[in-house]
Amino acid sequence: MALVKPVIYQVVGYQNSGKTTFLLKLIEVLKNEGIKTVTIKHHGHGGRPTVPQKDSAKHLDAGAVAALVEGEGRLVLQADNSTWTLNEQIRFMDFFRPDIILIEGHKMEPYPKLLILRDENDFSLIPKVTNIKAVIIWKNDLKAGVREHLEVPLFHISEEIAVTEIAKELIKTCS
Repeated sequence: MALVKPVIYQVVGYQNSGKTTFLLKLIEVLKNEGIKTVTIKHHGHGGRPTVPQKDSAKHLDAGAVAALVEGEGRLVLQADNSTWTLNEQIRFMDFFRPDIILIEGHKMEPYPKLLILRDENDFSLIPKVTNIKAVIIWKNDLKAGVREHLEVPLFHISEEIAVTEIAKELIKTCS
């Protein structure tokens, strides 16, 4: 029996950009389409993530099969290690046989990703982050700046179609 490699997709942006809120909506849409989803969240706020972790609980409530949080060496699924690479976390989550692994954070990893930009200060991410497949902006006046650098789908944070369109692309990739 051959193992099926899950689709891996990241949602990245600076703190308070809306990553968790977007992921919750995306997980729910994917669940309603029968897509088995697991999540990995990078705890980038300094220190070890607390247990219980609110955002991972929200991921589970939204329909993720499993949720995992990593930060400064602590992997919240009741496991500790000095370091957990993203690839180790992905291998661990593969145990659940997901169709999709959604990763919140880990900006510098190479997987396909959605970039969320709140304001002009966030433009510094564009040349640093690779494999951007879509962008969500908080301000309409950011459109021109994004278009100078990227030719990808671009949505405003208020557009619910963003979740639907990204879900459709992920589902196509699963097929």
